[in-house]
Amino acid sequence: MQDGGARMKILIADDDTMSLRMLRRTLEREQYEVETATDGGQALALLQEPDGPRLVLLDWMMPVMDGPEVCREVRRRRVGQHVHILMLTSKSSKQDIVDGLNAGADDYLTKPFDPAELKARLRTGLRILELEDRLVEAREEMRFKATHDPLTGLFNRGAILEHMKRELARTEREGGTTTVLLGDVDHFKRINDTYGHPAGDDVLREMATILTRACRSYDYVGRYGGEEFLVVLSNCDVAVAQARAEAIRSQVEAARIQTSGGELRATISLGVFTTTQSPGLDADEALREVDLALYRAKGDGRNCIRMAESVFTEIAEDELVLMPVGA
Repeated sequence: MQDGGARMKILIADDDTMSLRMLRRTLEREQYEVETATDGGQALALLQEPDGPRLVLLDWMMPVMDGPEVCREVRRRRVGQHVHILMLTSKSSKQDIVDGLNAGADDYLTKPFDPAELKARLRTGLRILELEDRLVEAREEMRFKATHDPLTGLFNRGAILEHMKRELARTEREGGTTTVLLGDVDHFKRINDTYGHPAGDDVLREMATILTRACRSYDYVGRYGGEEFLVVLSNCDVAVAQARAEAIRSQVEAARIQTSGGELRATISLGVFTTTQSPGLDADEALREVDLALYRAKGDGRNCIRMAESVFTEIAEDELVLMPVGA
């Protein structure tokens, strides 16, 4: 039934012990992983578990909570994956059936029922759940593609800037510090020209790996554009920010990068800005500060880090000469 994969977990909720045993035997022969409940309260508790069943046979008449009550509560409380509920009932009027479906049931069977029909309806439920899983997977894939760089797997420019804006706003609202690092791979154009663009791509992927490993799980790392990377660190003071940037720089320098053009070495220059240096700056202003710091690092010989300096900012904005891309 399940193509040799993991068995589907199913819940049978029925206060009739004879009916419960019969259903359990039938479904275990069909290779379901069966859980049981003898009242609506137990059924609801099992369905609220993180790995609770997603396929349910629910009797209408039960102690504590009846079937329709359980349905309503499941639909009200359950967030995330859909639970397919098949209501078992001796009620046969159209209004009763409508009431059960309106309460949140997906399907129903009138007792006494044919076991072959039960199996067929459960297979229908499985197909619906499988379809939902594929749709969720496709949606998540689209969301990932919309926010991540396809080459490195890091956040793309739009996503990393959005995270930076949120962190700066949170810092302004709640206090603490936010640090922004802007890194640029040194002489990247020379790498592409000498070893080829596929080798350049290998270098960028290795940079992404080093940056990700150097950061905590709640920091943000993104490809800002070309060979530039933007890192947003929460609650890092100036000393910690400098240490983190230096760790990244030294790890890049030490790396022996395996590429399609052979093993090669690369270095990175980094600008560093923390909100303690200039509190209250918005995202554009913070980017300007860290970009000027990176410009200083490139001008001071590359393969180094430079902190943002407000005095330099006041002087440099009129004197700044843009470097060629990949310099």
